[in-house]
Amino acid sequence: MLTAGILALGACTGPSQVGPAANGVGWWLTMPDQSQLLARQPEGLVFSSATPTGLVIEVDDQQRFQTMEGFGYCLTGGSAELLHALSAPARAKLLNELFGRGPGSIGVSYLRLSIGASDLDAAVFSYNDRPAGQTDPALVHFSLAPDERHLIPILKEILAINPQLSLMASPWSPPAWMKDNGASKGGSLKPEFYPAYAQYFVRYLQEMQARGIRIGAVTVQNEPLHPGNNPSLLMLAEQQAEFIGRHLGPALEQAGLNTRIICYDHNADKPEYPLTVLGNATANPYVAGSAFHLYAGTIDALSKVHDAYPNKDVYFTEQWTGSKSAFADNLGWHVKNLEIGAPRNWARVVLEWNLAADPEQNPHTPGGCTECLGAVTLAPHDEVTRNVAYYTVAHASKFVPAGSIRIASSSADQLPNVAFLTPGGGHVLLVQNDQPSVRTFAIRQGGRTALATLPAGAMATYVW
Repeated sequence: MLTAGILALGACTGPSQVGPAANGVGWWLTMPDQSQLLARQPEGLVFSSATPTGLVIEVDDQQRFQTMEGFGYCLTGGSAELLHALSAPARAKLLNELFGRGPGSIGVSYLRLSIGASDLDAAVFSYNDRPAGQTDPALVHFSLAPDERHLIPILKEILAINPQLSLMASPWSPPAWMKDNGASKGGSLKPEFYPAYAQYFVRYLQEMQARGIRIGAVTVQNEPLHPGNNPSLLMLAEQQAEFIGRHLGPALEQAGLNTRIICYDHNADKPEYPLTVLGNATANPYVAGSAFHLYAGTIDALSKVHDAYPNKDVYFTEQWTGSKSAFADNLGWHVKNLEIGAPRNWARVVLEWNLAADPEQNPHTPGGCTECLGAVTLAPHDEVTRNVAYYTVAHASKFVPAGSIRIASSSADQLPNVAFLTPGGGHVLLVQNDQPSVRTFAIRQGGRTALATLPAGAMATYVW
């Protein structure tokens, strides 16, 4: 099944073909009522030398900030299972649409994986499960077999489409025998198994690499302050600093792995957590940056951590869209806070949560998320529905490839926006009208002005 949005998308040109004329601005629109979904507008904007009046977004490509690593999703085990169930032609078509860079594709450039099961796998597993009462600190029984069924084959198909795709991986829980409660849910990592768990990361990275899959970054623990998920782990900031500084960092270094270590990976309401890890003299040299979610707190917490440690990177790694919430509500909140707000607060990566789910928001573990709407819904007979997270990410990923640089843009308090300079020298501006009425404004860059009008609640990407 093709949605109206994809019919419009199919007519789009690729990022290298977006300018309607040498002096023009191409733009793509999504409406909160879904009447237009990433739809290229037939009339481009025209730059002139006129002096703007009223609201102006000044784009200054001489003021440059962080380099973007990508926009994308979390490829959960459940997402991979559903993608693997599509027919080969349907899967190839969808994966090219998601990860390709040509016309009709949205150019997703970054994925987050789970190390072992996340709560959006069909069952809980680690790569070293043992019978109750048994341990395996030498990791003799370590095996990626659970991922060989769906995740690794799908990843290989994706990497064949986009070999430059960046990957991050995050554990939801260590093997249960490493934990003080002996269970997949909750509990803490026993200090006696810190060395074994560091080697668990090493084995994972080495064995994925042996399969042609290079993991560029790992976070130490998904949501370390939320031990109520299944699977999950409680890991306090001091424990994480100890584990990184004395175990994980040295283990990766000794193994010759240059995978980046990212701390925290939880909500923006606790910036003191990454600040504690980064403030630890033993851990700090091994930590490349901090990762955040936004189920609590405000997006400007990312800037607080960046400002304290400007040489450490900031990542935004997860946010769900609820299956029971309205498209318009999700569109407005996510665009303002994530696709616009996170880069404006120094995030190099912006990832929405699960890439795919079925019509009942399956699969998930017992106790896992039951309302996590996939960016795409995959149903039997190769039926594909594109949901709100597809469009929020696509408005950035299609036009802002990895290597783009965030540049200065004004008036974000009146009209949320963020601007980028692409590796090819093009300009991209994401703008959201979060007001209940139509807004007219000017885009000004390099002494030129183009007039734009954006409907209430809509978002647009402007490219020149």
